[in-house]
Amino acid sequence: MTLDERSHLVLAFARVLFTNGQATDQTVAAAERLSRALGLRANLMPRWAELELQSDDKDGATISQVAADPTGVDMDRVASTIRAIEDVEAGRLTQDAAMQAIGAISRAPPAPTWLFALAAGAGAVALSVIFGVEHFAPVVLIFVSAGAGALLRRGLARLSANVFIQPVCAAILAGVIGALAVRYQLSSSLRLVAVCPCMVLVPGPHLLNSALDLINGRIHLGGARLIYAGLITVAISAGLLLGLALLGVSLPVDGPGRDVPIWEDVIAAGVAVASYSVFFSTPLNMLPWPVAVGMVAHALRWATLSVLGFGVAAGALVACIVVGLILTPVSRRSHMPFAAIGFASVVSIMPGVYLFRMTSGLVQIADGSQATLPLISGTIADGMTASTIILAMSLGLIVPKMVVDYLSERLTQAKS
Repeated sequence: MTLDERSHLVLAFARVLFTNGQATDQTVAAAERLSRALGLRANLMPRWAELELQSDDKDGATISQVAADPTGVDMDRVASTIRAIEDVEAGRLTQDAAMQAIGAISRAPPAPTWLFALAAGAGAVALSVIFGVEHFAPVVLIFVSAGAGALLRRGLARLSANVFIQPVCAAILAGVIGALAVRYQLSSSLRLVAVCPCMVLVPGPHLLNSALDLINGRIHLGGARLIYAGLITVAISAGLLLGLALLGVSLPVDGPGRDVPIWEDVIAAGVAVASYSVFFSTPLNMLPWPVAVGMVAHALRWATLSVLGFGVAAGALVACIVVGLILTPVSRRSHMPFAAIGFASVVSIMPGVYLFRMTSGLVQIADGSQATLPLISGTIADGMTASTIILAMSLGLIVPKMVVDYLSERLTQAKS
């Protein structure tokens, strides 16, 4: 292959990693490994929507670019790409065969639509159990709403590439079904029928990847990822409130849930983790890791809240530290994107309910006539709680990851 052809091969591999949820540092490291195997000295510069590669060899230098939107999460594609890089390094895969291989990996289909819808329904039901759903009828409605939303998202994906249409339409559907449940007295004041199907739409891996980029000094890329995740969350909130408002129903600023027994909490957390793993196309041989770790983390969170009496942010911090310590070496060894596998393990801790209730409170305050002191204080409390939980989760997952990565690299250098 010529210099340009090898550079484009490296970019093709980096693009699959970058657009399917791999952390930026791991993407850059993988591109450098492949470049060395191809006889290049290369420097990958990732930006939002673009990858640029500066490469050179004994015959000259070149700069190549490729469009790459880091909006997807597919762990199977990432794992397959890393294995292909290892095959190139070991000489088991020729350069021409590598180009064909990465083309096939980039086109690998996600989970089947029926499985995607089933996982969405099961995940939403599991979250409703964690938040204290009490009756069978709301459980059925939550399953139907989340499953129908997943089918709607897959259908819209075939019609439009706009990344905001899918979550906002699914959230509108959840809001309408939730409002109907309120009308027919099938939903409690917690509005779990409306809220839980929207919880499965929260872009957690992008929040974690943005935090990783910001901590590592990639300010522009980290900021872009954070803005993207924030806009998705705003779209979900707006869709939910619009769906409720169509039938004259609001989302009250109440407590986010009821206490449940630890066995119920842990089992539901395991189901939620498995459901999110399906969303992220986790290879079946890797599925036990996030499920088991997620259940252990949720048990620790329950103990922190119920036994030790700490707040929700402290519970999230403890759970995420455990997840970070266990899953960082697992993700390194199995080539799984840490943001995806880590988020799947702690998905039930995400403060989506607080965010949705805060948004609803802000809308009611803007109305003026309903701006009571309890509403204002409840809205502020929900916003602060959501912010502290997100910060605790980010630190709890990222700091252990950075420590384990640093120690692993030092150990590798010592051995070499």
